[in-house]
Amino acid sequence: MRPLTDEETKIFFEKLTKYIGENVRLLIDRPDGAYCFRLHRDRVFYISEKLLKHAVSIDRDNLVSIGTCFGKFTKTRKFRLHITALDYLAPYAQYKIWLKPTAEQQFVYGNHIMKSGLGRISESTAKYQGVVVYNMADIPLGFGVAAKATSECRHAEPMAIVCFHQADVGEYIRAEDTLVG
Repeated sequence: MRPLTDEETKIFFEKLTKYIGENVRLLIDRPDGAYCFRLHRDRVFYISEKLLKHAVSIDRDNLVSIGTCFGKFTKTRKFRLHITALDYLAPYAQYKIWLKPTAEQQFVYGNHIMKSGLGRISESTAKYQGVVVYNMADIPLGFGVAAKATSECRHAEPMAIVCFHQADVGEYIRAEDTLVG
């Protein structure tokens, strides 16, 4: 387990900023203690510094996971967020999409969001902006990338894709073997 390099930090924070904007600093400067991001086996973990001090004594080969896995770096050094980061992204999300009840299951099965399943969308959402997806009861279901801006969504056809799927809570079941390990 090691700190992120400058290049990794830049890539990682650019991805986080796409979803939560300037609220990234609220993840690190928390009132309940200091938190940091650490890299272990190409995965980025969000961990309290208090817990990190205890983890130092564990051998790297024996350490599987510690803290919350935010995602992983691919072999081409791009960063991919995992669904495990949703609990930390949702409270700070600047742009949101709410799904109709009929579209929830389709999204949780890994499909993109169509205009016909769109309940609401945050004002001034830009095209290709990171969004957190909620059901109508304000329960976070996952996150994605807006395929159309808010103004374009109003005039889109019912079968047009308005949000590209990135991750959803169904991955806890579909990919439980590869999610953290």
